[in-house]
Amino acid sequence: MNAPRWLKRLGSSALIGGQAITSIAKGKVNKSDLFDQLMDAGPASFLIVLITGISAGTVFNIQVAAELSKQGMGSEVGGLLAIGLAREIAPLLTATLLTGKVATAYAAQLGTMKVTEQIDAIAMLQTDPVEYLVVPRLLAMVIMAPIQCLLFFLVGLWSGQVSSTYFYNIPANIFWNSVKDWIIVSDMPFMLIKAVVFGLLIAVISCGWGLTTRGGPKEVGASTTGAVVMTLLTVSLIDVLLTQLLFG
Repeated sequence: MNAPRWLKRLGSSALIGGQAITSIAKGKVNKSDLFDQLMDAGPASFLIVLITGISAGTVFNIQVAAELSKQGMGSEVGGLLAIGLAREIAPLLTATLLTGKVATAYAAQLGTMKVTEQIDAIAMLQTDPVEYLVVPRLLAMVIMAPIQCLLFFLVGLWSGQVSSTYFYNIPANIFWNSVKDWIIVSDMPFMLIKAVVFGLLIAVISCGWGLTTRGGPKEVGASTTGAVVMTLLTVSLIDVLLTQLLFG
């Protein structure tokens, strides 16, 4: 019985990712394209991360602060928000945003190049397509995902403090003292580890789906959608594992 196509593509993506990591380890990086990919995965995506971080911090805090204030525990709002952001909300929502913004672009770009035979042309020029196309994208995501995650965390925490002070009259110093009391030293590096792993998954799966696109231009859209779905599913499953390993 033949394996389903999505499973074959997932296996191909893993092989492509392994090849890209090997090329990076050997220092074979297409530096001319790396800067452009860093800009796409970083500054070009900052605004959406910024806006979502403000919204997430505010909404989460309104819900939490409302309940804790009723129970006379308003002073613990900051710590609870910091723990929630660092351990789960910031890395997972950042990965979701980057999947929608960056993974779609990767899958569509490489899928289009595949069906228009540009990948074959690159190979005929004795250039490794993975080294030329995948390595800069993977490296950009691994570098920028934790930076984006840290931005999300800081913005979410700040918006939570502003909303709790404005709506529930919780003094800023009380909020930040609670953050210091609740959050532990390992929370921040573990948050960034999650972000790096998610960034790696996003790049590997989106590039893998793009390079395994078959057929005509119509298939590019299907590949892009499939890449997003598979990335979100994989990130969600790996998130469960990482949460148990890092914070369990």
